[in-house]
Amino acid sequence: FAMSNLDELRHLTFENFQERGRVGLRAAQANSLETAYNQAHIFAKKPTGWLLLSGGYGCGKTHLAAAIANQRASQGHSALFVVVPDLLDHLRATYAPDSLVPYDKRLREIRTAPLLVLDDLGTHSATPWAQEKLYQIFNHRYNARLPTVITATDDAQIDERLKSRLLDRGRCINLRIKAPSYRGSEARTRRQPTSRRR
Repeated sequence: FAMSNLDELRHLTFENFQERGRVGLRAAQANSLETAYNQAHIFAKKPTGWLLLSGGYGCGKTHLAAAIANQRASQGHSALFVVVPDLLDHLRATYAPDSLVPYDKRLREIRTAPLLVLDDLGTHSATPWAQEKLYQIFNHRYNARLPTVITATDDAQIDERLKSRLLDRGRCINLRIKAPSYRGSEARTRRQPTSRRR
């Protein structure tokens, strides 16, 4: 897929996702991280239904979503990983007179991808056009029962029509990662002095 962001995320795998390697996590935080890791791993083996990974910035959502797509791609399966604002830009670009890809073809690629991973839902500009395009994509994939992974921050502004699909427990597994930003905990770990043995 020409619009995929996966090339720049090839390094994000299940093997280098450190679900237990964060210092100072409370039990609930560690458990949510481990549950998300396990569910993502199961989903990657046999993508069925939808998987929503939510949480704060830097908690590991994108890493797990990319790991799913990377594992599928490494096994020869098609996977489209795209950041939502980029996806909308790709659709807008088809309106340009010099576009090499017709709008209908681009939209069809997204709607019918064997596995679609949408990163950062809710960070896009919520124009009526953007909301309508996302609804068309979500609605098609929902009705066709196509495997879809979505990541969103806790404060994401998500259209009610999309929320209704994401809250369907028969179709979508909702996992909230309660762990803090990995980047922040990494920095804190480096600053911590090593304790002496007594």
